[in-house]
Amino acid sequence: MLVIYNLLIFFIILLSPLIILFRLTKGKEDFSRFKEKFCFFSINNNTKKKIIWFHGASVGELLSIIPLIEKLEKNNSIGKILITSTTLSSSRVLNKYKFKKTIHQFFPIDSIYFTNKFLNYWKPSMAVFVESEIWPNMIVNIKKKDIPLILLNARISSKTFKRWKIFSNFSNFIFKKFDLCLAQSLETKKYLKLLGAKKISFFGNLKFSESKQDNKLFSKEKFSFNINSRKIWCASSTHPNEEIDCAKIHQNLRKKYNNILTIIIPRHINRTNEIKKKIEELGLVVSLRSSNKKIKKNTDIYLVDTYGETKKFYKYSKIVFLGGSLPISSKKGGQNPIEAARLGATIIHGPNVSNFKEVYKLFNKKLISHQAKNALELETLVERLIQKSKIKTNKYSKIRNIGSNILKKTYSEIVCYIK
Repeated sequence: MLVIYNLLIFFIILLSPLIILFRLTKGKEDFSRFKEKFCFFSINNNTKKKIIWFHGASVGELLSIIPLIEKLEKNNSIGKILITSTTLSSSRVLNKYKFKKTIHQFFPIDSIYFTNKFLNYWKPSMAVFVESEIWPNMIVNIKKKDIPLILLNARISSKTFKRWKIFSNFSNFIFKKFDLCLAQSLETKKYLKLLGAKKISFFGNLKFSESKQDNKLFSKEKFSFNINSRKIWCASSTHPNEEIDCAKIHQNLRKKYNNILTIIIPRHINRTNEIKKKIEELGLVVSLRSSNKKIKKNTDIYLVDTYGETKKFYKYSKIVFLGGSLPISSKKGGQNPIEAARLGATIIHGPNVSNFKEVYKLFNKKLISHQAKNALELETLVERLIQKSKIKTNKYSKIRNIGSNILKKTYSEIVCYIK
């Protein structure tokens, strides 16, 4: 199986000039930094102290490890913390955080040659892959160099598990190379064991933990509208069809509440122009976040077309619908509700939340989240929640306590593996 995989990687390398050129024209690559993916590094490795390395695919994975990075930065035995990712948006989000030891590079193409070159250059004392990042050649070469390897906040869905099971020998070969797997759910823990992982622990989802820098980022942000004068709700991580339903809900609620404001944060902001056009066809006034213009009193929809700002809107809206969960959505399985709950928002979701069953079970029990089977029920719930003048915060402090304990246990576990 590894031979077939390397043949595919070989063809990708052959096509890579065309792929990179296409991505550059679409604004998905950094012109000055895309060469990092071919191991032309833009940062010198001149530290004599230990380097620990984290890799996460994109924004969500990187944000989940920020609280852990903050703790590790205080560890005097660590010289540098290297973070890699594959997307331009993740590198931009990371730049908003002020770190002393932490640097970012793009993850190299997963060939035998590039992964070896990467490891020989950075010489990490520990390698940590986040959630579901599995790169066979990198994993094999990490273990050849006897570098401790951890799968952090591991997430294996039933769909992913079924795919891995098709190649059971290969999955066993790969997963047994991890020295430690920290599962974010009991379901993932079960799947990891079946896939061949040796040591598995479960403390909970690391996304429950809280970054100390977030409050500073919030305090620096000055919104271009008076949030106290508007009834605000937020539709986040929305997928095709969901945005229009949310706009129609706003249209209906505006008849009763003339000061209502709906914030829509699409899962993929490259769809912004399409979404804006469709909403404006309904006769609604749309303002774009990227315009930085002051929102007028007649603004209906605030469309967020920037990366890494969802936390700000969760904090101020207090009512959050998480997309990818309604039957009309092209996404099945929902989005992670932990961040919104940790920031004190009441969550509304559709019935398709199979990716986060355990989390929603907890939140539904504590009345932090509510299910809407369709757009009509979503509208009813939004109206009911915006009528509430105050939302009890004690249940949210319990969520933050859970996060603090998960972070503490995770830190204690992984520092044992730093060589």
